[in-house]
Amino acid sequence: MVGLRVALIASARFPVKEPFAGGLEAHTWALARALTSRGHHVALFAAPGSDTALGVHELPVSEPTLSSAARADVSMPPARWMAEHHAYLRLMLDLAREGDRRFDIVHNNSLHYLPVAMAAAVPLPVVTTLHTPPTPWLESAVQAQDECAVTFTAVSTYTARAWRESTPSPRVIRNGVDTRLWSPGPGGDGLVWSGRLVPEKGPHLAAEAARKAGLPLRIAGPVGDTRYFAEYVAPLLGDGIEYVGHLDQHRLARLVGAAATVLVTPCWDEPYGLVVAEALSCGTPVCGLDRGALSEILTPACGRLAPAGDVAELAGLITETVELDRGAARERAETFCSLEVMADRYGALYEELIA
Repeated sequence: MVGLRVALIASARFPVKEPFAGGLEAHTWALARALTSRGHHVALFAAPGSDTALGVHELPVSEPTLSSAARADVSMPPARWMAEHHAYLRLMLDLAREGDRRFDIVHNNSLHYLPVAMAAAVPLPVVTTLHTPPTPWLESAVQAQDECAVTFTAVSTYTARAWRESTPSPRVIRNGVDTRLWSPGPGGDGLVWSGRLVPEKGPHLAAEAARKAGLPLRIAGPVGDTRYFAEYVAPLLGDGIEYVGHLDQHRLARLVGAAATVLVTPCWDEPYGLVVAEALSCGTPVCGLDRGALSEILTPACGRLAPAGDVAELAGLITETVELDRGAARERAETFCSLEVMADRYGALYEELIA
């Protein structure tokens, strides 16, 4: 079955364009491109300002026109919450009304509850990918229905287990990276950390580990929490620790490919770890903290993991990690977490549900 019409729902919080605000936007962008390259017709419902080359249908992320009485209500939620609610409500009502005339399948990659809660009203199959640990809003949307009209996938076995109480059998389809874009690099003498600069990603731990190991570190990514950056990251900069800014994928791939090792330092249970897959695709081994799904991606041939929060152990493992075979890292990416593998599995799932 070729040429499926896919409604791909993205998060409304950030545009799906480079440089990406986070892994969710990068994943959605890559999936849209991969499906299109396979001959499918993708309509991406995403935040304003998203990449127009993806066939974007902008979500109407704007505050609804509320009466003065409604605004004066003490239960009035924040404007941003109302804007997202309004956007997804309009989208799901549109899909309920005419979705089967425009699409063959809906694939929801947002974190919002309405695409799940209203799936039963949509006259075509709905897939929702679980990208995060369980949230109360999504669990409520699932449990509010005797039989939830959604096929769930999870980005890792770890994430599937985390959701088992409310969604007992999500299929595991791991996020993939474009191994052509994230091409093998020459390696180098220094370390790299990339991702959103927020407390749960722990870039300050990477800086501490690099300093203990006596190796230079470059930190790349958007500052998602300015207070955290100012208090925990900025004081560690200098003496070989450098913040290089928010880079597009091509520049970031060159940076990662020129590193001896990539550090990954989650302070939460990482649902997947796209930066791990990106590093391996560049042939760069990974040294990280063992939280969430990282142990699913890494093998002893391409990475090392220290106990969660153990910066001293992490620093000690860096020496081992830089000696690992870069070819083994690249092979792991090609066979386990490539965009091709991910797109093939989603395409097969779409065809199964439509049939």
